[in-house]
Amino acid sequence: MAKLYYTDDTGAFCMENPQDISGLYFPLAGRHALKSVVTPSLAGDAKTDQNHFLFTPKSIRNLSDDLDSRNFLLVSDGKLWSATGMSAGQWAARFTDQEEKVTLTGSRMKQTTIREHKTKPLKAEVTVISLLDAPAELMTVQITNTGSDAITFTPVAAIPVYGRSADNLRDHRHVTSMLHRAVITKYGLTLTPTLAFDERGHVPGDTTYFVYGADQDGKEPASFLGDTDLYIGEGGNFLRPKSLLKPEEAKWLTPGDKIDGREITAVLRFDDCTLAGGQSRSYQIIMGLTAAGDDPQVIFDTCRTADLAKKAIASSDDYWKDLIPLHVHTADKNFDRFMEWVAFQPQLRRIFGCSFLPHHDYGKGGRGWRDLWQDCLALLLTEPEGVGELLLNNFSGIRLDGSNATIIGDAPGEFKADRNGIPRVWMDHGFWPFLTLKLYMDRTGDLAILEKEVGYFKDALVCRTEERDAAYDSDQGVWQLTKNGQSYTGTVIEHLLMENVTAFYDVGEHGHIRLRGADWNDAIDMARERGESVAFTCAYAGNLRDIAQTLELYQKRFHKDQIKLLSEFGILINKRSEETYEEIDARRDLLYQYMRSVSSSIEGTKESWSIDEICRRLRAMSDALMKRIRDNEWITDDQTKAGWFNSYYDNSGRAVEGIREDEGERKVRMMLTGQVFSVMSGTATSENISDIIKSADTYLYDEQIGGYRLNTDFHELKTDFGRMFGFAYGEKENGAVFSHMAVMYANALYQKGFAAAGYKSLDTLYRASANYEQSKIFPGIPEYFNNEGRGLYHYLTGAGSWYLLTVICEMFGIKGDAGALRIEPKLMKSQFDPDGKASVAFPFAGCDFTASFINSGGKDYGEYRIGKALVDGDKELSAEGSFVQITAAQLGELGSGAHVIEVELV
Repeated sequence: MAKLYYTDDTGAFCMENPQDISGLYFPLAGRHALKSVVTPSLAGDAKTDQNHFLFTPKSIRNLSDDLDSRNFLLVSDGKLWSATGMSAGQWAARFTDQEEKVTLTGSRMKQTTIREHKTKPLKAEVTVISLLDAPAELMTVQITNTGSDAITFTPVAAIPVYGRSADNLRDHRHVTSMLHRAVITKYGLTLTPTLAFDERGHVPGDTTYFVYGADQDGKEPASFLGDTDLYIGEGGNFLRPKSLLKPEEAKWLTPGDKIDGREITAVLRFDDCTLAGGQSRSYQIIMGLTAAGDDPQVIFDTCRTADLAKKAIASSDDYWKDLIPLHVHTADKNFDRFMEWVAFQPQLRRIFGCSFLPHHDYGKGGRGWRDLWQDCLALLLTEPEGVGELLLNNFSGIRLDGSNATIIGDAPGEFKADRNGIPRVWMDHGFWPFLTLKLYMDRTGDLAILEKEVGYFKDALVCRTEERDAAYDSDQGVWQLTKNGQSYTGTVIEHLLMENVTAFYDVGEHGHIRLRGADWNDAIDMARERGESVAFTCAYAGNLRDIAQTLELYQKRFHKDQIKLLSEFGILINKRSEETYEEIDARRDLLYQYMRSVSSSIEGTKESWSIDEICRRLRAMSDALMKRIRDNEWITDDQTKAGWFNSYYDNSGRAVEGIREDEGERKVRMMLTGQVFSVMSGTATSENISDIIKSADTYLYDEQIGGYRLNTDFHELKTDFGRMFGFAYGEKENGAVFSHMAVMYANALYQKGFAAAGYKSLDTLYRASANYEQSKIFPGIPEYFNNEGRGLYHYLTGAGSWYLLTVICEMFGIKGDAGALRIEPKLMKSQFDPDGKASVAFPFAGCDFTASFINSGGKDYGEYRIGKALVDGDKELSAEGSFVQITAAQLGELGSGAHVIEVELV
């Protein structure tokens, strides 16, 4: 049975017999565009984008079933043995006493497998990485004779090359192979298709795919094959290729030979090798793609010998190991090492987006609107330099009606007009930008960003995509123009108000913000007309209050009493608008009056508004939303003497949650999302929070599979609410333990001082992830756990950013406060090591800090307070009970470099 354990504090790990787990995969990438995935048997794929796949695209179902993997075979006495386990004999030995022992080690962007031959004294060690600065993988293979007698074999690398768009899997797979033009070179094979035809049309071939190899001394292969059919032979397959078993019948190629119009497998046959007892021989294979006309030899020469390959691997190791400057120390070393991977997951999101891993077999790369902002949360903790510019670019994707672009380009600030005629508004999109901006301002003190000006996105969709602008001409681009043809720009403050104030007015029949296409939960997508999200109405209510507080801080720091806003926006914030706050129809009418006034080109004039007046109205809006929720959405549970908030209304206008009697049976419908945002926003009182915790523990908590489910079983296909209810219960959004929301639940509880309950959610998720025999994943946190406790959709989840944020900012209490460093630990007694210590390393204000917490009395959170705090052993800080703060001025006096903060808890 597969078992996993860590081997050092960087999170490097070892798994014994990884072949015993189906669907294991590991991500690989460098600083270039290549994105790869590799399994323990070296299956998987590699690509730079949707249209350029080096290997055949893989989804989770065919990841381990397909046979066309990266392979390295030894031919001896008419038999095949694969260094990756991919031969017919090795497959036949699975689940028998002849099965080979396999050990896998993993570290950031590197996988190594060690395989021992069952009947011969042979060992193969295979390492694969993505080169840091070239779009290519490097695979090194070391064969060792572990016995005393000499062994002779013929080594052969066999790498299937797909070389085209993922679309061609089911769209002219055979026809597009006719476009292939492959050439044998001294060290391998290049493939340059003459054309590509896919959704882009007919495009001349612009890419060369290549596989090159050499032995440890840099010597080239002896002969080659390129035609897949000739390699496997009639009746053969990738596990038992006829050409290797009957080499005398194969037409072996030499440099200069060409293969036209065929499926390609790069077969590199090296000179026969004889190893004496204890002797090893290694080989280097690179697999990649480059612009047509560029010479792959330039890339290959950087790792052509064993020594050069070792340097390339060491360089990759050093880069990825040192990339994240966040480290924790607690009583649980395995948790600390687990956090090394959680901290790395946001980097994987930056590289892969939301596509290109086996579970993520949807989309065509890139990220969504929500991802742009949530991924910045982790960036602000690890590398805040440049994030301000990134945020400004993101703000330019907002429309004047408060909605936003949903097709995101690859470049920062690149947004695209709707191209598929499927207009959709995710009603939560306006919530995330302020949350991220606030973290940025708190950590940097850069409140001046609020007055920076950026443009607005514009396409034909207006009135929150309900109508189209007949006057819009795509030639004007995707920027909002004034009537004189100039791009209109507004401050970041204005953009924030556009998003959050328009949301306040966009209400349904119960006075909560309309669900429209969906909210955070994409699978609640069938209640466009009458659906309402009480959960995110809570979230927006919190935003409106916090924006007012931020504006007052801005006013105080810069001594400004007024801000300028687009003249038409006055419709929503003037004195008369206050009369509509309790009138649902009047609010909606006002919103449409405003949206139609900005549906095409605008005058672009601005009016000055009192900050005090704006803040007063924002708070009034917030209060109105919260009061309605508190008065109407609380569900009382007579059985548990607790309760919770209803999260949604469906397309029939009915509250989604509650307790019902059905043929004498008590049916409880509860969802986690509404509890998260009612707590986080402050809509829930302390008494409410205690009841919510009790209810969630009663109806949603399942320790065996990771903690808090997203919802109870509704036992209904709710076609008036969302596709989630078509999923089997316990899968994905229908009642799985969805890590993202479970982590946000923890975050909200920590924020409100319910640290023990927050810790319970985080700790249960960690223990479910770390139960590798059950979760069946490598270290990290998956998108969700199913009913069996299996982790699915690993790596590319926003839960990584939120878990990291919660551990650093809430558990260890390392926060910014308008540029000051605030330390307010909420550690549990069990988290301190035997010496009563816990610590965290983190960057802040250009310094590298390590904060150590000493809990000599063994007290729990709520019992201890901060007694004494020192910086660098001699600078005492003023403690304020539960927290200590280092002002921006004090941070400046410290200077850059490494500093140690010691906090005594008494």
